[in-house]
Amino acid sequence: MIEKLEKSLKRYEELQTLISDPSVIRDQNRYRELRQEHASLADLVEEFQRYRKIDAEIASNTALIEEAGGAEGAGGAEGAGGAEAAADAELVELAREELVSLEQKKAAALDLLKVLLIPKDPLDLKDTIMEIRGGTGGDEAALFAADLLRMYSYFAESQKWKIEVLSSSPTEIGGFKEIILSITGKSVYANLRYESGVHRVQRVPATEAGGRIHTSTASVAVLPEIEETEIAINPNDLRIDVMRSGGPGGQSVNTTDSAVRITHLRTGIIVHCQDEKSQHKNKAKALRILRARLYDAEEERKHAERAQARKSQIGSGERSEKIRTYNYPQNRVTDHRINLTLYKLDAVMKGDIGEFVEALKMNAQESYLSSESA
Repeated sequence: MIEKLEKSLKRYEELQTLISDPSVIRDQNRYRELRQEHASLADLVEEFQRYRKIDAEIASNTALIEEAGGAEGAGGAEGAGGAEAAADAELVELAREELVSLEQKKAAALDLLKVLLIPKDPLDLKDTIMEIRGGTGGDEAALFAADLLRMYSYFAESQKWKIEVLSSSPTEIGGFKEIILSITGKSVYANLRYESGVHRVQRVPATEAGGRIHTSTASVAVLPEIEETEIAINPNDLRIDVMRSGGPGGQSVNTTDSAVRITHLRTGIIVHCQDEKSQHKNKAKALRILRARLYDAEEERKHAERAQARKSQIGSGERSEKIRTYNYPQNRVTDHRINLTLYKLDAVMKGDIGEFVEALKMNAQESYLSSESA
């Protein structure tokens, strides 16, 4: 393990030199890749340097204690004053006490280094396209989709991420049949990738006159955003249709043909964008979504055991396909994958989902370590 850490430190130092090289900077693709690799090693290198500092302090304290023990065995206190001998003894006792604390810190650092040595998915550093759709429950499901949008927006704000709406299909009462977002910032995909799945809500809907608790669902899919240079799309595989934008209820909201629908003929994937008044901007947004969906589909094909199918991420919206339940009467949120329940639904809906995010990441790390040791 230490050998791996030494190699990582050496590679980190190499990367620091490379990303300062003008010839590398001119090659933007290579420069971006090297910067991402450099950033991915930063936490590991910082923790390894802390570990080495702790190890050096342990060695220093151990040497002091052994030296004192040797001096005692040889009558090393001979000729020394009583006060000086007492001071030396006190120093040795302090070193012994500190040694216990340092050994605990070293063990904790080693545990953290084991986690940091887990191979990082290169997708973790990418920005994200998030798709939220109302599922089972009609208008209430669409309203819950809007609530999830606000929840993720608050969380993104707390992380200093930027959100851009790529496509939306609002309902007349303030919900969303579907909304697609681009979320950019540091480690967005790494933190949101486990949000994919069906989210279930239990509450009295605003549309319910009788005060009965209803169960509705909304589906979330989280896809890494893919650069144009990372996936080639053959223009001959695309059918591009333009039309007038429509609003809630189907009415036209624009007098020009600005809405764009792109069909990828080879896979049957369809993307529709109409939020911008410019046909050119809608087309650009649609292509961003299409690249993410095509990449995800290809990853599924090549690594079926690692990646879930996009269809299963979205799900059919049935109540049984749930990853998390939001129970309003009990102020309770439960993530069923890790059996974590928090009684602070009000805070969660205001973006306080960090505890779930970290627990899901830790669960993935523990699963990896378990599979490695098996």
